[in-house]
Amino acid sequence: MRIIAFYSPKGGVGKTAAAVNTAYLASRDNLRTLLWDLDPQGASSFYLAGAEPVKGRKLSKLLEGKSPIARFIHEDVYPNLDFIPAHSSFRNFDIKLEQEHDCNALKDLLAPLSEDTSLVILDCPPTLSRLTEQVLDVADKVYVPVVPTWLSLNSWDQLKEFVKDKKLGVKKLRPFFSMVDRRKNLHRDVLARDAEKLGLPALAAIPYASAVERMGEEGQPLEVLAPGSLAAGEFRKLWSGIKTDLWSR
Repeated sequence: MRIIAFYSPKGGVGKTAAAVNTAYLASRDNLRTLLWDLDPQGASSFYLAGAEPVKGRKLSKLLEGKSPIARFIHEDVYPNLDFIPAHSSFRNFDIKLEQEHDCNALKDLLAPLSEDTSLVILDCPPTLSRLTEQVLDVADKVYVPVVPTWLSLNSWDQLKEFVKDKKLGVKKLRPFFSMVDRRKNLHRDVLARDAEKLGLPALAAIPYASAVERMGEEGQPLEVLAPGSLAAGEFRKLWSGIKTDLWSR
């Protein structure tokens, strides 16, 4: 089982759209895939036809070992794609982790999935927290959307410093450009010098596109909604890079 995360310390940068589209593309490649929405705002649910949390299932029961993770899973939202929707109680995840003083809590929660799941995708909240540290620790790779602006590039540099300081493995961070507007000189300049700006080449350049915005309205991944769009092509490019990262040796 491989575990990847989509994470950014900035909100509103296309992280969830990338996580959902990657999960769908992975499932279509016959990989048994689980997408877990760890963000209490629950944006992934809107991209998957409004999947709601299982009633009566609270994070506290999961962390205390009183309820197995399988009971939180929506199976086969699409063929080979399972989903754990966000729950309002997820806002207490960091508090619970602090109280438990268990640096392996997330790893232990995911362990029972290893027999039946090929790929776990974690859609993470935009915070630098104890949960963030555990995600960065447990993930084989962490995919970071970067808007081609100075503020977003600065956040990317800050994230690298945070990961270095916590000794969580900066080499597992993999950036890709998101919300790209090629009409803007700055965006074009940053894209042209991606290795210089990011420290390594970006995996993809997802455009700022109305088709991506429609995902929430229609409740469908882009590969279903608009497979011929430029954005869908870039998500396929991103997934190709992820496959290379995870399985090419």
